[in-house]
Amino acid sequence: MNPLVPPGVYAPQEDTELLAGALFDEPLPPGAEVLDVGTGTGALALEAARRGLRVTAVDVSRRAVWAARLNAARAGVSVRIRHGNLFDPVLGESFDLILANPPYVPAPDGPGQPRGAARAWDAGHDGRLVVDRICLEAPALLRPGGVLLMVQSALSAPDVTVQHLRATGLKAAVTRRRRIAFGPVLRGRERWLRERGLLPAAEDNEELVVVRAELPV
Repeated sequence: MNPLVPPGVYAPQEDTELLAGALFDEPLPPGAEVLDVGTGTGALALEAARRGLRVTAVDVSRRAVWAARLNAARAGVSVRIRHGNLFDPVLGESFDLILANPPYVPAPDGPGQPRGAARAWDAGHDGRLVVDRICLEAPALLRPGGVLLMVQSALSAPDVTVQHLRATGLKAAVTRRRRIAFGPVLRGRERWLRERGLLPAAEDNEELVVVRAELPV
């Protein structure tokens, strides 16, 4: 069943699919606790719930929270869905797996924070505005042996993500890669990305990666 995608809510795309594949490969027992942060339509949360996992989903967008609740009801699965900024709604809790598909597209500096649908992809001049927060805050929510799976673009320095996560004591590496054609957002700022040196002149596609980080037992 395809999820309902209201206006202003991020529609599942190639990055969602790449992260779903990484989720599928994780050997989690039934009843394991999963957190899907930045859930959007709830697509990944629903995939986890279908595996018999206990799922909490969080999004800063009230419209996304509404969409995720509706999609969970349509799919007939149980997902605890909370409104809030990243990990704020689940402080003090712990999880066996954290899924994150955060904003990761570099964006020209502008006044204020991204609004509307752009909140799902715009992430500051280097694309790391939210990724860095996840690297800093997610480890405290992992149980021993717990895993963080995060998808991002090669444009936002996944090697830095791996370094930050390793600095917190996690075992981290890039485990999946996929090249895709530029979408409308990157096409619209392709010149700016090349001028900043974030996009080499010869590249005409984008690489997505999944970073996997595990808290040792």
